Amino acid sequence: MKRTECYRCLGAALARRDFLRAGTLSFLGMTLPDFLRFESVQARAATLAGNSLPKAKAQAVILVWLEGGLSQLESWDVKANGAFKTIPTSAPGIQVAEIFPRIAQHMDKLSVIRSMKTEERNHPQGTIQTLTGHRPIPALKFPSVGSIVAKEAGSRNNMPPFVIVPMPTEGDFFNYQEAYQAGFVGSEYDGMILPDPSRPDFHLPDLSLPKSVSSDVIADRQTLLRIVDRHFRQKEELAEFAKMDAFDEQALKMLLDPQVKKAFDLSQESEKTKDRYGRHRVGQSMLLARRLVEAGCRFVTAAGYKHGQWDTHGDMEQLLRGTLAPLLDQTLSALMEDLTQRGLLESTVVMVSGEFGRTPVINPKGGRDHWPDCWSLLVGGGGIAGGRIVGASDKEGAYVADRPVAVGDLYATIYKAMGIDWTQTYMSPIARPVYIANGFDDVPGNPLKELI
Repeated sequence: MKRTECYRCLGAALARRDFLRAGTLSFLGMTLPDFLRFESVQARAATLAGNSLPKAKAQAVILVWLEGGLSQLESWDVKANGAFKTIPTSAPGIQVAEIFPRIAQHMDKLSVIRSMKTEERNHPQGTIQTLTGHRPIPALKFPSVGSIVAKEAGSRNNMPPFVIVPMPTEGDFFNYQEAYQAGFVGSEYDGMILPDPSRPDFHLPDLSLPKSVSSDVIADRQTLLRIVDRHFRQKEELAEFAKMDAFDEQALKMLLDPQVKKAFDLSQESEKTKDRYGRHRVGQSMLLARRLVEAGCRFVTAAGYKHGQWDTHGDMEQLLRGTLAPLLDQTLSALMEDLTQRGLLESTVVMVSGEFGRTPVINPKGGRDHWPDCWSLLVGGGGIAGGRIVGASDKEGAYVADRPVAVGDLYATIYKAMGIDWTQTYMSPIARPVYIANGFDDVPGNPLKELI
């Protein structure tokens, strides 16, 4: 059986200053307009209207990211060699680990894929593969799933289409950042990374105008800019100028739209709701994710767990029972209840995943190591069926026994739910066509017929 050294544990981190964050957006600076280059997507989507794509049920995705890699044997695929007993759930025939009693009550709305299979065995590479569908290579940076959804679905209600909250792997983001970026598709589709929403000083200064600047002054400045620029643009009427105007206009809409600012304001939530999610970075990240998709964001990654928090190489049973499982049980059940009560679950895909699973053998430190050969995740909502099991592992939970599922198959399922053509390719700078849903052996992934 293969052993994997933990990159995080070895401390092999590089410089980490070059990352995305909302705080770097200056007043009407180039980052915000660049981030909002999505208006032209709608025209492209219209050209697909005549094909065989089903009508979209899903309008948004919330990815609950379990940084470090959850053990399938202590969660959704419990075996005899697992640390915990199983309990029944609201879905007949589906059992989960006893440490998730609240989530068990929502399994009729969530399905388990028990036969996920990837190749990368270290955290940065595994994260990149799971969030892009491609193994990382030096010659090409692939677009993340959030970037693809942002590009294909476009923006709604002046909201940024792809958001990550808060910064994932905050101590080592440099080595993970391409998992949250658009790669060769263009930085305008990168995820907007937000601060920790559980902090008392959480705010987004870039969505507020300076007190000395009113919306009238903004309008005047724009008028002056157009006058100064008019002569040059008459001589160089290129399509790019029209696009630049559209992007700047959308940036202004975000700055001036009170509903956009309101979406990021957790003070709008009741104290009871904040308590239900939990007043910690995991709970408040989930709550903000719900607010953002409700307001119009297309893809939100709730990355509230700290760097490597699920990387249980030692004292696994104590960590799961004492800290990790109660956090996930509280926050995910709160999210599912909230989405259901607000009528949002029908239009919102919820995915719960880490970068890989854990070894079937417990190591001498009482933990499990990295294991991409067979692992599990949850998905449901947005037209994706709940209460189902896809695939199966062997008796030890080590290898796929039935129905291997590639990351591209999972994403093809989500794209189909969103009315996105999952078979399409993007042409890369090295003249290599890249499938947006990349299956095994670099062939197109297929939607999981059990779920959609």
